[in-house]
Amino acid sequence: MNIAQHIALIDELCYRPFPAEHSPSDVGVSGPGHHIAVLEAATGDDPAARAVTIDQYEKDRDAVYELLASRWGDTDPYNLQTVLLRTEREEIPRPWAELSARANVAHVWEAEGTGRWVAVAVGDRDASREVQLLALVTETDPP
Repeated sequence: MNIAQHIALIDELCYRPFPAEHSPSDVGVSGPGHHIAVLEAATGDDPAARAVTIDQYEKDRDAVYELLASRWGDTDPYNLQTVLLRTEREEIPRPWAELSARANVAHVWEAEGTGRWVAVAVGDRDASREVQLLALVTETDPP
C-alpha cells in the first residue's frame, strides 16, 4: 500500500461505523468505538532486516503525518510509553491501551468534523511480533 492509500483508508475509517463487539476486520481489528488498521506489516527473524523495516515504516509514518498535519495541524509526538506505564495502575480505554502495548510513539489528531481521533504509529515494541504501521481511529479521547 502507498501513502495515498493509507490516507484514503484513514479517511474511510473516520466514517465507518464501529461494531458492537471486538473482532477482526478487513483491515485489522475493530471494536466498540474504535478501528485499528494495519497499514503495512512485515515478519522476519533477522534483526538487521527488522531494523531496516522499522526505519522504513517510521519514514512512512512521517509521510502520513505530513499529509494529515497539513489538514489537521502539527502535533507533538504522543508518548505511548507513558500510557503503557499508566495501564499498570489505572483503567486506560482499550484502543489506547492496545496501541501503547504495540508502539512507543504515535502522532495523534482530532479529525475535524468527525468526532473521532486518529493516531498513526509503528508497532515494533514486541520483537517476537511482526513490525506494523498502524492507524487507530477512535471516538475515545487520548488518555
